Amino acid sequence: MSGLLPTGDHAALMRAARGEAALCTIVGIDGSFSRRIGTQLAVAADGSRVGDMADKCLDDELASQALAAMAEGGARMLRYGQGSPFVDFRLPCGSGLDIWIDPAPDLAELRRCVAELQARREAVLPLGGGMLRERRYIPRLRIVLLGAGAESSALVRLATTQGVEVEWREAGEGLSLGRPPQNLAADAWTAVLLLFHDHEWEHALLDWALGTPAFYIGAQGGAPAREERRARLRAAGHGEDDLARINSPVGLIPAARDPAVLALSVLAEVVGAYEALHPHR
Repeated sequence: MSGLLPTGDHAALMRAARGEAALCTIVGIDGSFSRRIGTQLAVAADGSRVGDMADKCLDDELASQALAAMAEGGARMLRYGQGSPFVDFRLPCGSGLDIWIDPAPDLAELRRCVAELQARREAVLPLGGGMLRERRYIPRLRIVLLGAGAESSALVRLATTQGVEVEWREAGEGLSLGRPPQNLAADAWTAVLLLFHDHEWEHALLDWALGTPAFYIGAQGGAPAREERRARLRAAGHGEDDLARINSPVGLIPAARDPAVLALSVLAEVVGAYEALHPHR
């Protein structure tokens, strides 16, 4: 299981599912904090840890508390920051955190969640304390890239560097003009991107993409290409709701002319849309 955002989001779960590890979960936040509610840290019996609570001092403190909880065999609800009994431990943001430490999480539940995520299904882990009664997970971000040229190459390089899974089909190599892609699927956690200069390739591919639950569909192209695209899709029977699913111009940076800039612009937009799907925002 890879992918920049989901790997961080799933990493502690996956480590805890291997056994002999406590699982720490942020179950309440008062004020602002640089991690979301539900953020987790796994602490193994040898003191090693997987996950990130945004503050090394907090990670060190939780590792110590988790090891003590494992030795004593009891779960703990701890408060840090504002309103905390630990007056000598401060958070830099001035917020308050409630953190549930489970020294012996249910391995069957953890492994069920991992299996669900590997099958690209949502997973729910019951928690034992605090206002957050369950931790919800979504599958990792995946990109289906249909296109050719320097823009596509740059996007694959950048996404791969960031750990995002990309399946790339090129014009003439896995794609046939006027036909939908073969043996290719897009689920609700997949973004479909069309990066073509020859927009004739788009029509069958967009028709296919609109038939999937992909959370994001994007296609590059200037104003004339966009207008022709909309006209063709309307003529093919697609309504305004379908047309509204297509992000075009694509990316956050207007009129990006450099392939590397376009790749950064597009990936940032896709990651932002994926983040909006997270159940703990």
